[in-house]
Amino acid sequence: MKSDSETLLNCEEPTFSHIPVLSREVIEGLAVHSGGHYLDATVGGGGHSRLILEAAPDVRVTAIDQDEQALLAAQKQLGEYGTVEFILSNFAVYKFPPETFDGIIADLGVSSYHLDTPERGFSFRHKANLDMRMDRRQSLTAADVINHWQEAELANIFFQYGEERLSRRIARRIVEQRPFETTVELAEAIASSVPRKYRYGRIHPATRVFQALRIVVNDELKSLETFLTKAPHSLVPGGRIVVISFHSLEDRLVKNAFRDSTLLQVLTKKVVTAQEDENVNNPRSRSAKLRIAQRK
Repeated sequence: MKSDSETLLNCEEPTFSHIPVLSREVIEGLAVHSGGHYLDATVGGGGHSRLILEAAPDVRVTAIDQDEQALLAAQKQLGEYGTVEFILSNFAVYKFPPETFDGIIADLGVSSYHLDTPERGFSFRHKANLDMRMDRRQSLTAADVINHWQEAELANIFFQYGEERLSRRIARRIVEQRPFETTVELAEAIASSVPRKYRYGRIHPATRVFQALRIVVNDELKSLETFLTKAPHSLVPGGRIVVISFHSLEDRLVKNAFRDSTLLQVLTKKVVTAQEDENVNNPRSRSAKLRIAQRK
């Protein structure tokens, strides 16, 4: 089953791979059952949706994603199933139907596809234009932020969304050297602005700044807050919502939203993380944090 939104999907076929993290924990957490209807709010390459469809007979999935290349890839991966509806949408603006889904899954992580596709501009490992848009229909790009926002604004987002302690120092250097056109240029400027001992640490000095830019460009935290407010109303009584986050800012929002919701009962008193065998086979899972709640 395909939605009217599919008419929007006319870009070239992507090469989009998605290894779902915490797959065992997701299926157990959703308590997938025969005849159930599930919403994959961040379908990506379709990894979690496939697991849901294979977990029980006669399962239906509504799969949404704001990235049309991701949705195309999901259609290709899940095309053999006749019980999937594909919708091009950000999960914050999706019109959640009341008491419809037996389970909802949201995987908030950036896919390997986004990081490994240079033209998307998410990673400084490749030289590319500063883009970082998940939904390429929107106008704001990372270049707009870096080249036009005031120094104080840049310092604030680096500190708030990247938890970067040297945010003011980095913002000052960026303003001095801008405009920037490519990811590599920006990463080099950031590296040159920090003390030498920070340049060769465990993570590149530009990592936190790039995270902050991605969050701002895609309005990720506000979108997550909206999703966490709206999604529980779309669960049937006893239905479950599972959210996977990858950094403390997201996890804190999920934890507090589940705890404070009058509609939900928290099922994970402590955050669920990947077991060692998964960490070995899929390094991306090391930072994954999963929480589960159930509609009362």
